Amino acid sequence: MDPEAWTVRVLMVGKRMLKTRRKRLTDRSVRAVERLAKIETSIIDLADEDLLDLADIFKPEPRAPIGDMAFLEMARRNISL
Repeated sequence: MDPEAWTVRVLMVGKRMLKTRRKRLTDRSVRAVERLAKIETSIIDLADEDLLDLADIFKPEPRAPIGDMAFLEMARRNISL
């Protein structure tokens, strides 16, 4: 195979690999967003007492993102610890 044809072939394979990688990363991002939406929905669906318990667990600063979600939901419901 001449060097020019080899270079073209390598570039084509690299481009295909890049498309596959982009698709895999996109799929991973979509799954992460779906999981986050399920977590947010679960927090919203909690009864007040359960929400307060969750917020109490994640109260220490710096708060984890799940603690932030719990405190935002508490503010929306106008309840506090």
